[in-house]
Amino acid sequence: MRQCLHEIHRRTRGPGLFELTAELRSLVWEAGLAAGLMTVYLPHSSASLLIQENADPDVRADIETFFSELAPHAPGRYRHDTEGPDDMPAHLRAALTQSSLGIPIVDGRPALGRWQGVYLFEHREAPQTRTILVHLIGA
Repeated sequence: MRQCLHEIHRRTRGPGLFELTAELRSLVWEAGLAAGLMTVYLPHSSASLLIQENADPDVRADIETFFSELAPHAPGRYRHDTEGPDDMPAHLRAALTQSSLGIPIVDGRPALGRWQGVYLFEHREAPQTRTILVHLIGA
């Protein structure tokens, strides 16, 4: 059994879904694992992780629209505005999604469905640098 830990640093341009799938596949391939588990963790409270369709860009656009309507940037709506009017909506969106994903490794690849991709979901308006921790364990 082997294990390793990697950090991915991703610069975002503001809100949106930023695909990580290719980078994650490369990490599994470089580790030489045939079977195991990949844990992807995001140590931030105003962004999140999603596994979602990666074939049709309209899916990503609709997800972004849905969350912007569900937790809008509306000055005066939220008490917490210390870090700006986009901070509390970002926390709400992150609370409704995930900060950690567990993905099996099968036959040397992340066991994602045919049309699935792994995304960093940025919820803040300003560009950010996000750290994604990837733990691999297997044989």
